[in-house]
Amino acid sequence: MGIPHFLAVPYPILGHMNPLLQFCLVLAIYGCKITFLSSDETYSKLKSASAGHGKVMESFIKLVSLPDGVDPEDDRKDQANVIFTTINTMRAKLPKLIEDLNALDSDNKVSCIIVTKNMGWALDVGRQLGIKGALFWPASATSLASFNSIHRLVDEGTINSENGLPTQNHQIQLSSHLPLMEASAMPWYCLDNAFFFLHMKQEMKILNLGEWWLCNTTFGLESGAFSTSPKLLPIGPLIAHEHNTISSLGKEDTTCLEWLDQQPPRSVIYVSFGSMVSLKPNQFKELALALDLLERPFIWIVRKGNGLEENNEYPHEFKGSQGKIVGWAPQKKILCHPATACFISHCGWNSTMEGVFYGVPFLCWPFCSDQLMNKTYICDVWKVGLGFHKDENGLILREEIKKKVEQILGDEEIKGRSSKLKEMVIKSKAQGDENLNKFINWAKE
Repeated sequence: MGIPHFLAVPYPILGHMNPLLQFCLVLAIYGCKITFLSSDETYSKLKSASAGHGKVMESFIKLVSLPDGVDPEDDRKDQANVIFTTINTMRAKLPKLIEDLNALDSDNKVSCIIVTKNMGWALDVGRQLGIKGALFWPASATSLASFNSIHRLVDEGTINSENGLPTQNHQIQLSSHLPLMEASAMPWYCLDNAFFFLHMKQEMKILNLGEWWLCNTTFGLESGAFSTSPKLLPIGPLIAHEHNTISSLGKEDTTCLEWLDQQPPRSVIYVSFGSMVSLKPNQFKELALALDLLERPFIWIVRKGNGLEENNEYPHEFKGSQGKIVGWAPQKKILCHPATACFISHCGWNSTMEGVFYGVPFLCWPFCSDQLMNKTYICDVWKVGLGFHKDENGLILREEIKKKVEQILGDEEIKGRSSKLKEMVIKSKAQGDENLNKFINWAKE
């Protein structure tokens, strides 16, 4: 048989597309053929990202797209509608796309479909066509283990079958090898959203069609998760291959790097909440005034133009003179910069892996999904970060932000543990590469 031909099918949001794209570039460097499927809506972002990187991406990866069926007037923040519409529209069109791809290169037909969460239906399409399938999970192995435990937890009576809420005990232990966690840290416990829980309950049945569950993590970071399923395969840290890849699909403001070069070592507070979450106006104000109170240099990512931070106005008393505020930035370059001191993060898995890989201490500000579980690891298991306390209205006040930033900047033990964890993760690349070869060889069979 020829080289493996992978068809990558990510759920079309940045938090899924970015990591799967990075993984596909690594597979391409290993000599595999890659076709990357996006929605028509995100195709232009992919094209402009590849154009901005000297065509490096398109020389490795063939980009194709299908409509996702979401009308221009529909609200893309309505995840339930977007998920159902995408599944129903793309599913019907995928067999023809595969047929066309195979006709173009009959010696290297699609041999394996790789999906992310919400796209398990493509594994079913592949199975009907006799094509192997694998899941690429853009979050932690522990969060995948938790979703895979839903049916067992329901059967045991630990959680409610309709909404995933705990029936009695507010702590859950997914296995004897995993830490005890608050029920609220389970990734389906997102804003009490029953839709997401019921969707994932069904989705896990179909994701089990994938023979491998590939995770951008290392055995050492969350060893307990790997005892929960033989399908789980740690292939991280993918970031260790970064010199070969593009950095992001978002439009980055690189002026902050020149500004960083002028700051003292370990002095800059980096604040970013990823591509999906945003602060409410009163919380935005508290954070702005906390950054003033600290009187330290900072880089703050405030996204504009996508409806997420549009309503947030800087308080009139906000000076911001110590810092640099940008719409989107090259995060990995900021985290590995010697001037960066700490990372105020939403604790999404991509950000968590990047912060850990560069040895940067965290201040954890999770919002929902797997972010609360990641915070448990950062603060309680690895002990490389601190959380914030909210007041009775659920606000993190400026004084609390100031106090925690100063605490972590002065904590030599956390800095030491961050450096040790960094060394451990870098050393794990050898095992990740071994697992990657194992996966590629399986796809060739």
